[in-house]
Amino acid sequence: MYTSNLNNLILNSDSYKTSHWVQYPPGSEYLSSYIEARSGDYDVVFFGLQAFIKEYLSTPITHQDIDEAETIIHAHGLTFNRVDWERLVDKHGGYLPLRIEAIPEGTIAPISNVVCQIVNTDPEFYWLPSYIETALLRAIWYPSTVASVSRYCKSIIRRALEKSADNTESLIFRLHDFGSRGASSHESVAIGSLAHLVNFAGTDSMTALVAASRWYQMSDDMPAFSIPAAEHSTMTAWGRDGETAAFANMIEQFGGEGKTFSVVSDSYDLWNAIDNIWGDTLKDDVKNMGGTLVIRPDSGEPTKVVREALERLAVKFGTTINSKGYKVLPDYVRIIQGDGIGPQSLSKIINVVMDAGFSADNITFGMGGGLLQQVNRDTMSWAMKASAISINGTWKDIYKDPVTSHSKRSKKGRLALIKGSSGQLQTIKAEDLNAHTDNVLRDVYVDGKLLIEDSLTTIRERAGW
Repeated sequence: MYTSNLNNLILNSDSYKTSHWVQYPPGSEYLSSYIEARSGDYDVVFFGLQAFIKEYLSTPITHQDIDEAETIIHAHGLTFNRVDWERLVDKHGGYLPLRIEAIPEGTIAPISNVVCQIVNTDPEFYWLPSYIETALLRAIWYPSTVASVSRYCKSIIRRALEKSADNTESLIFRLHDFGSRGASSHESVAIGSLAHLVNFAGTDSMTALVAASRWYQMSDDMPAFSIPAAEHSTMTAWGRDGETAAFANMIEQFGGEGKTFSVVSDSYDLWNAIDNIWGDTLKDDVKNMGGTLVIRPDSGEPTKVVREALERLAVKFGTTINSKGYKVLPDYVRIIQGDGIGPQSLSKIINVVMDAGFSADNITFGMGGGLLQQVNRDTMSWAMKASAISINGTWKDIYKDPVTSHSKRSKKGRLALIKGSSGQLQTIKAEDLNAHTDNVLRDVYVDGKLLIEDSLTTIRERAGW
């Protein structure tokens, strides 16, 4: 009946959008919509729009796309706006006659502010801004939420290092992305893991490296790093009686001056592994190998396990007291906790560790599902809403204000984003801009052209790298 083309932008929408072109008032010419995070526990780190534009809006719609979409949408039981889609191809070469303006990627903005605004540039296509809501909102809410959660975790770790460590130089390596296998799709990994790299430089998601090169000018620079690490299969393959030999093999293969490697150590008995294998049989090998062994617990209640692991390692390897008065293990042994990590559990673990007198310098974290998968559009209440429409040459404000939910009240009018007198970003109506006030929103895409292209390096600098 039809070919299967996941890249057909006409089909990258919700079904009900296909009938909306006849639902707007007669004389409709322009529709202006905006995107915001309405609520949540984190400031917004805006990210992902450039990737979406390069991947999806830089390729023109074709007559073949229209034929395919018409077949599917009619069979689906809906009406199809073939005349306008044909007109879009013939008049604009298949490129969307839209203006998308947004805050610079990597910008930190308080919630409940416009971060992106879209309007059609050709009055024949007044229905188009709303038509791409599904794809555009998704392209922004997911990476921006991941980047926002990641930055929040970074702030927790930064405060802990500032309080308990001699310096914060290692901060960008303190939260490692373990989320690839738990993400919903390959593209989710590309987008979400890349969003994490706005804040950190540690990942096990190699897809993010490809994405950074493809979308954010990192072809000549490596945006993130990892280390050799064991998994349970490589340890348990030696058998329970061979666990010491398995650990010794890790030292032989990956130890050395300046080298770091991680060994999961809870396959059978984490406490035996720490007390009797790492801290006794292989103690001299660990001390003399020249690198750093990172022991990874992977089960149990994280706060209790991490604290006890540190206390046992302190007994076996000793500690020093740093300039802040906290205990630090020797440079050749550390812990990474990658099981059960989210913003709340990470904070609890750090508090328990520091309450026990240990510096946060002793521990690194890995975050998987909590980073890439345990977020949704409601995490920060993301929404895209129409706020102004031009009918017969006159603009008027439009909005929703449901009596049943004031939290879903939407903004009115064409919008702008400015720095207030305190330096805080705030949303105003575009008509209230004056010659002395700069609009933080900037044109990113107009009529098929990407106007601003930032590197991940630039975005990191904006985000406070």
